[in-house]
Amino acid sequence: MKILFSPSEAKFKGGENKKLDKNSFIFPELFDKRIEAINEYQKFIDNASKEELAKLFGTKKQDVIDYYKGRLLEKELMKVIERYDGVAFDYLKYKELNDSEKEYIDKNVMIFSNLFGPVCAGDLGLPDYKLKQGEKLGELALEKFYNEKFKGAIDEYLANEEIIDLRAGFYEKFYKIKQPYTTMKFIKNGKVVSHWAKAYRGIILNKLAKNNIQTIEELMNLPIENLKINEIKKVKNKTEIVYDIL
Repeated sequence: MKILFSPSEAKFKGGENKKLDKNSFIFPELFDKRIEAINEYQKFIDNASKEELAKLFGTKKQDVIDYYKGRLLEKELMKVIERYDGVAFDYLKYKELNDSEKEYIDKNVMIFSNLFGPVCAGDLGLPDYKLKQGEKLGELALEKFYNEKFKGAIDEYLANEEIIDLRAGFYEKFYKIKQPYTTMKFIKNGKVVSHWAKAYRGIILNKLAKNNIQTIEELMNLPIENLKINEIKKVKNKTEIVYDIL
């Protein structure tokens, strides 16, 4: 079982004084490509105007801009899953899981970082960075860069696995799944919801870990509080479970 997950623009500060190396992330053979993207990011922020930085970081607060325009590769590192803050991660409650449940998350969840690309939840090398979803580094669109450079490696990583895609739609640009997979939609009062979708992705990931879910069949039989399956749609290689929020 592999679960694909979105990142959050909000992150926790701090970490360990370690240096990034090829063993910091999954796909060590592609570490140089990550460094290529990071160097482009650093070059952009080193030369950007105040307005360009505000757009790139998604904030006009000068103290925040000053903090994030520093040297990225000199920042402290933290395990990927512990770095991210935000709604989905709040509801995941990773720190409250026991060791075996954390191991499930660490080994089975792939998060699509806006800057670092596909990383595993248990990878040990993520610094605190700021990059608004979809912003370019000059002409460089990172989602296209990572899709081009990493799709072969991700194909191999996911081969023969059952896949649950809990990503927001934007992150399909980083990687398009080629084999059968299952995703979810959340409906409340007849309307698709966004904020609660983030929350329930976190809740579902929590339930997957606590119940050591290994197959889609087990997922289908997993009761989730305040959710009821409305319908199941199948189009090509995609199975979409539509949940009503009660």
